[in-house]
Amino acid sequence: MINARIAGVASYVPDDILDNEMLSKMVDTSDEWITTRVGVKERRILKKEGEGSSYLGIQAVNRLLEKTGTRPEDVDLLICATSNPDYRFPSTGSIIAHGCGLTQAYAYDIQAACAGCIVALQDGAAYIKSGLRKKVIVVAAEMMSSMVNYNDRTTCPLFGDGAAAMLLEPTEKEVGVMDAVFHVDGIGRDHLLMRAGGSVNPASHETVDAGDHYVYQDGRFVYKHAVTDMLESTLDICKRNNLDMESVDYLIPHQANLRIIEAVASRAGIDPEKVLVNIEYRGNTSAASIPLCISENESRLKPGDKLVLTAFGAGFTWGAMYVIWDI
Repeated sequence: MINARIAGVASYVPDDILDNEMLSKMVDTSDEWITTRVGVKERRILKKEGEGSSYLGIQAVNRLLEKTGTRPEDVDLLICATSNPDYRFPSTGSIIAHGCGLTQAYAYDIQAACAGCIVALQDGAAYIKSGLRKKVIVVAAEMMSSMVNYNDRTTCPLFGDGAAAMLLEPTEKEVGVMDAVFHVDGIGRDHLLMRAGGSVNPASHETVDAGDHYVYQDGRFVYKHAVTDMLESTLDICKRNNLDMESVDYLIPHQANLRIIEAVASRAGIDPEKVLVNIEYRGNTSAASIPLCISENESRLKPGDKLVLTAFGAGFTWGAMYVIWDI
């Protein structure tokens, strides 16, 4: 029986900080308003001219290769999770693979919004378990600032830029990506989306003037579904794997909103000390949020730890994953 172990994790965030005080000079808001409602103090913003999500991903993957001692030419596959591709085509994954010298790897993108990383991890694990690939890199790269309207006080405090990457390798031990559950419900389409730029509503002067190329979110509707769906998928993955909240070492939720995280953890009945959080200084980095949080809390993890990852995003798409840590 072959399993897919996580053999390494690395991350990258830009140097430039956008804190709440700076944001309050751009839009009608305040540190107290933002902190109370979403729990974010600051976020990192990529200000490198001419660069996008692939730049973030290249930095994260290069750090991963160096950290794990992996030769670029030994990587078989790179899967990139992003809602902010550099271009509609080619894939951002192909740009990252080229930028990192992954000359023998196939690469492609997946778009599962904020759930993108755990969906990509499941895909990568399937390649490993099937024997089709031996070394798979899953990278989540999100330049969220590219779709944020900094005149919209309801959304602009939420998002930051960042990337994180994980290396998957085969093992005969009972560790790694053990199980996952995923769901999708198209009811979410009109409540969390970018209204223009796709084939339904192509870019035009009118769509630009209307601000339809920025993220739109119906906050209350999204909040309600995010709490309910992340909670149910968390409980489901635990039940399927005979876990209770005492035996789970860490819950690692998508870092969308601190109030959502607190509500899910409280209703699941897990000790707050077991919930990994980095949203205060990173904001919502969409698909990158879970692996970025893992990377920045890696010192707390030890081999054998039972992790539950859960995410919710546009679509609506959501789910949870059970991982046994092995680094």
